[in-house]
Amino acid sequence: MDMSKGPATPKNPERFFKVLTVRPDRSDNPRGFEKSPGEKSGGRRSLSHKPGLARNPRHQEKNKEETNMGDFVQSNNVKSAVRKLANPIADADALNTIVEAVITANPFGCIAYMSGSTSHAPVEKSREAYTAKILYEDTNAKSVGTATDRFTTLAGFKAGITAIQANAALSTAHGGSASRDAEHETYSVTLRCHDPNGELYFVTLSRKQVTLTSFSDDAIKTKVETWADSVPALA
Repeated sequence: MDMSKGPATPKNPERFFKVLTVRPDRSDNPRGFEKSPGEKSGGRRSLSHKPGLARNPRHQEKNKEETNMGDFVQSNNVKSAVRKLANPIADADALNTIVEAVITANPFGCIAYMSGSTSHAPVEKSREAYTAKILYEDTNAKSVGTATDRFTTLAGFKAGITAIQANAALSTAHGGSASRDAEHETYSVTLRCHDPNGELYFVTLSRKQVTLTSFSDDAIKTKVETWADSVPALA
Protein backbone atom coordinates (compact mmCIF):
# COMPACT_ATOMS: atom_id res chain seq x y z
CA MET A 1 0.00 0.00 0.00
CA ASP A 2 1.32 3.41 -0.94
CA MET A 3 1.42 5.28 2.40
CA SER A 4 2.53 8.52 0.77
CA LYS A 5 -1.11 9.18 -0.09
CA GLY A 6 -2.23 8.68 3.52
CA PRO A 7 -4.27 5.84 5.04
CA ALA A 8 -7.02 4.32 2.94
CA THR A 9 -10.51 5.68 3.60
CA PRO A 10 -13.11 3.06 4.71
CA LYS A 11 -15.97 2.49 2.29
CA ASN A 12 -18.49 3.46 4.95
CA PRO A 13 -16.74 6.04 7.24
CA GLU A 14 -19.94 6.82 9.14
CA ARG A 15 -20.06 3.37 10.73
CA PHE A 16 -16.52 2.93 11.96
CA PHE A 17 -12.97 4.21 11.99
CA LYS A 18 -10.16 1.89 11.08
CA VAL A 19 -7.04 2.33 13.23
CA LEU A 20 -3.78 1.87 11.38
CA THR A 21 -0.74 0.87 13.40
CA VAL A 22 2.88 0.28 12.52
CA ARG A 23 4.43 -2.62 14.32
CA PRO A 24 7.97 -2.10 15.60
CA ASP A 25 10.79 -4.24 14.31
CA ARG A 26 11.69 -7.02 16.76
CA SER A 27 14.64 -8.57 15.00
CA ASP A 28 15.68 -10.58 18.04
CA ASN A 29 12.12 -12.07 18.36
CA PRO A 30 12.05 -11.70 22.21
CA ARG A 31 8.65 -13.38 22.66
CA GLY A 32 9.47 -16.40 20.54
CA PHE A 33 6.61 -15.93 18.07
CA GLU A 34 6.85 -18.21 15.08
CA LYS A 35 7.45 -16.65 11.71
CA SER A 36 5.20 -17.33 8.79
CA PRO A 37 6.83 -19.45 6.06
CA GLY A 38 9.02 -17.36 3.84
CA GLU A 39 9.05 -14.36 6.17
CA LYS A 40 12.36 -12.53 6.34
CA SER A 41 14.04 -11.58 9.58
CA GLY A 42 13.14 -8.08 10.72
CA GLY A 43 9.85 -7.99 8.80
CA ARG A 44 6.33 -8.23 10.14
CA ARG A 45 5.38 -11.37 11.98
CA SER A 46 2.09 -13.19 12.15
CA LEU A 47 0.96 -15.11 15.22
CA SER A 48 0.28 -18.77 14.57
CA HIS A 49 -0.67 -21.68 16.80
CA LYS A 50 1.56 -24.68 17.06
CA PRO A 51 0.09 -27.82 15.49
CA GLY A 52 -1.88 -29.96 17.91
CA LEU A 53 -2.66 -27.13 20.38
CA ALA A 54 -6.37 -26.31 20.84
CA ARG A 55 -7.62 -22.82 21.52
CA ASN A 56 -8.41 -21.98 25.14
CA PRO A 57 -12.19 -22.65 25.66
CA ARG A 58 -12.30 -19.90 28.29
CA HIS A 59 -11.34 -17.33 25.67
CA GLN A 60 -14.01 -18.65 23.32
CA GLU A 61 -16.64 -18.40 26.06
CA LYS A 62 -15.53 -14.85 26.95
CA ASN A 63 -15.76 -13.73 23.31
CA LYS A 64 -19.24 -15.24 23.12
CA GLU A 65 -20.35 -13.31 26.22
CA GLU A 66 -18.95 -10.04 24.83
CA THR A 67 -20.80 -10.61 21.55
CA ASN A 68 -24.11 -11.18 23.38
CA MET A 69 -23.70 -8.23 25.76
CA GLY A 70 -26.94 -6.21 26.03
CA ASP A 71 -27.59 -2.48 26.21
CA PHE A 72 -28.79 -0.49 29.23
CA VAL A 73 -32.52 0.12 29.05
CA GLN A 74 -34.02 3.17 30.77
CA SER A 75 -36.57 2.01 33.34
CA ASN A 76 -38.01 5.37 34.38
CA ASN A 77 -37.84 9.05 33.56
CA VAL A 78 -36.66 11.19 36.48
CA LYS A 79 -37.24 14.90 35.92
CA SER A 80 -36.39 18.27 37.44
CA ALA A 81 -37.85 21.76 37.09
CA VAL A 82 -36.83 25.25 38.20
CA ARG A 83 -38.75 28.46 38.79
CA LYS A 84 -36.65 31.62 38.80
CA LEU A 85 -38.09 34.23 41.14
CA ALA A 86 -38.87 37.72 39.88
CA ASN A 87 -37.45 39.16 43.12
CA PRO A 88 -35.22 37.53 45.77
CA ILE A 89 -36.93 36.41 48.97
CA ALA A 90 -36.53 39.23 51.49
CA ASP A 91 -34.64 37.41 54.22
CA ALA A 92 -34.13 34.09 56.02
CA ASP A 93 -37.18 34.61 58.21
CA ALA A 94 -39.41 35.08 55.17
CA LEU A 95 -38.02 31.88 53.64
CA ASN A 96 -38.59 30.01 56.89
CA THR A 97 -42.24 31.16 56.99
CA ILE A 98 -42.83 29.65 53.54
CA VAL A 99 -41.10 26.40 54.50
CA GLU A 100 -43.07 25.95 57.72
CA ALA A 101 -46.32 26.57 55.87
CA VAL A 102 -45.54 23.72 53.47
CA ILE A 103 -44.71 21.35 56.34
CA THR A 104 -47.82 22.14 58.37
CA ALA A 105 -50.43 22.71 55.62
CA ASN A 106 -49.09 20.01 53.24
CA PRO A 107 -50.35 21.70 50.04
CA PHE A 108 -48.92 18.90 47.85
CA GLY A 109 -51.15 16.26 49.47
CA CYS A 110 -48.22 14.12 50.57
CA ILE A 111 -48.62 11.10 52.88
CA ALA A 112 -46.58 9.63 55.74
CA TYR A 113 -44.42 6.58 55.04
CA MET A 114 -42.03 4.05 56.57
CA SER A 115 -38.40 3.62 55.55
CA GLY A 116 -37.02 0.53 57.20
CA SER A 117 -38.13 0.84 60.81
CA THR A 118 -38.29 4.65 60.69
CA SER A 119 -41.56 6.56 60.35
CA HIS A 120 -41.47 9.72 58.24
CA ALA A 121 -43.87 12.66 58.04
CA PRO A 122 -45.41 13.53 54.65
CA VAL A 123 -43.03 16.51 54.26
CA GLU A 124 -39.72 16.88 56.10
CA LYS A 125 -36.66 19.11 55.97
CA SER A 126 -33.74 17.16 54.53
CA ARG A 127 -31.17 19.97 54.32
CA GLU A 128 -30.68 23.60 55.39
CA ALA A 129 -27.91 26.01 54.43
CA TYR A 130 -27.48 29.63 55.53
CA THR A 131 -24.55 31.87 54.59
CA ALA A 132 -23.92 35.07 56.57
CA LYS A 133 -21.99 37.98 55.03
CA ILE A 134 -20.24 40.56 57.22
CA LEU A 135 -18.66 43.76 55.91
CA TYR A 136 -15.98 45.73 57.77
CA GLU A 137 -15.67 49.47 57.13
CA ASP A 138 -13.34 52.13 58.49
CA THR A 139 -14.36 55.59 59.71
CA ASN A 140 -14.49 56.82 56.11
CA ALA A 141 -16.99 54.08 55.17
CA LYS A 142 -14.31 52.38 53.12
CA SER A 143 -14.44 48.59 52.97
CA VAL A 144 -11.44 47.10 54.78
CA GLY A 145 -12.52 43.47 55.11
CA THR A 146 -15.25 40.86 54.81
CA ALA A 147 -16.28 37.68 56.60
CA THR A 148 -18.36 34.73 55.44
CA ASP A 149 -19.82 32.08 57.74
CA ARG A 150 -22.04 29.11 56.92
CA PHE A 151 -24.64 27.54 59.20
CA THR A 152 -26.96 24.54 58.97
CA THR A 153 -29.85 25.95 61.03
CA LEU A 154 -31.70 29.24 61.12
CA ALA A 155 -31.06 29.59 64.86
CA GLY A 156 -27.32 29.09 64.32
CA PHE A 157 -27.35 31.60 61.48
CA LYS A 158 -28.85 34.31 63.67
CA ALA A 159 -26.65 33.56 66.67
CA GLY A 160 -23.55 33.49 64.48
CA ILE A 161 -24.23 36.91 63.00
CA THR A 162 -24.68 38.39 66.46
CA ALA A 163 -21.46 36.81 67.71
CA ILE A 164 -19.41 38.00 64.73
CA GLN A 165 -20.65 41.57 64.99
CA ALA A 166 -19.88 41.61 68.73
CA ASN A 167 -16.34 40.30 68.25
CA ALA A 168 -14.27 43.40 69.03
CA ALA A 169 -10.95 41.65 68.50
CA LEU A 170 -11.97 40.62 65.00
CA SER A 171 -13.13 44.15 64.16
CA THR A 172 -9.81 45.55 65.42
CA ALA A 173 -7.91 43.05 63.32
CA HIS A 174 -9.82 44.18 60.23
CA GLY A 175 -9.34 47.82 61.14
CA GLY A 176 -13.01 48.69 60.92
CA SER A 177 -16.46 48.10 62.39
CA ALA A 178 -18.62 45.10 61.46
CA SER A 179 -21.99 45.39 59.74
CA ARG A 180 -24.27 42.80 58.19
CA ASP A 181 -24.24 42.57 54.38
CA ALA A 182 -27.77 41.15 54.17
CA GLU A 183 -28.15 41.83 50.45
CA HIS A 184 -25.51 39.22 49.60
CA GLU A 185 -26.53 36.57 52.13
CA THR A 186 -27.76 33.23 50.77
CA TYR A 187 -29.94 30.53 52.25
CA SER A 188 -31.87 27.47 51.11
CA VAL A 189 -34.01 24.69 52.55
CA THR A 190 -34.68 21.33 50.87
CA LEU A 191 -37.94 19.49 51.63
CA ARG A 192 -38.34 15.74 51.14
CA CYS A 193 -41.90 14.98 50.01
CA HIS A 194 -43.68 11.61 49.69
CA ASP A 195 -46.39 11.53 47.04
CA PRO A 196 -49.42 9.18 47.33
CA ASN A 197 -48.18 7.39 44.19
CA GLY A 198 -45.06 6.31 46.12
CA GLU A 199 -42.61 8.79 44.61
CA LEU A 200 -40.15 10.54 46.89
CA TYR A 201 -39.23 13.94 45.47
CA PHE A 202 -37.53 17.13 46.68
CA VAL A 203 -38.49 20.79 46.69
CA THR A 204 -35.64 23.24 47.36
CA LEU A 205 -36.46 26.83 48.21
CA SER A 206 -33.61 29.31 47.95
CA ARG A 207 -33.49 33.07 47.87
CA LYS A 208 -33.70 33.31 44.08
CA GLN A 209 -35.44 30.16 42.86
CA VAL A 210 -37.57 27.10 43.64
CA THR A 211 -36.27 23.76 42.39
CA LEU A 212 -38.25 20.54 42.02
CA THR A 213 -36.15 17.36 41.57
CA SER A 214 -36.41 13.56 41.41
CA PHE A 215 -39.99 13.32 40.17
CA SER A 216 -41.48 11.30 37.32
CA ASP A 217 -45.22 12.02 37.37
CA ASP A 218 -46.06 15.38 35.80
CA ALA A 219 -48.99 15.65 38.21
CA ILE A 220 -46.42 16.36 40.96
CA LYS A 221 -45.05 19.32 39.02
CA THR A 222 -48.59 20.60 38.52
CA LYS A 223 -49.29 20.48 42.27
CA VAL A 224 -46.06 22.28 43.19
CA GLU A 225 -46.61 24.86 40.47
CA THR A 226 -50.18 25.55 41.62
CA TRP A 227 -48.95 26.03 45.18
CA ALA A 228 -46.10 28.36 44.11
CA ASP A 229 -48.57 30.50 42.16
CA SER A 230 -50.49 31.06 45.38
CA VAL A 231 -47.44 32.37 47.30
CA PRO A 232 -46.72 36.04 46.44
CA ALA A 233 -43.02 35.78 47.31
CA LEU A 234 -42.60 32.95 44.75
CA ALA A 235 -44.09 34.79 41.76
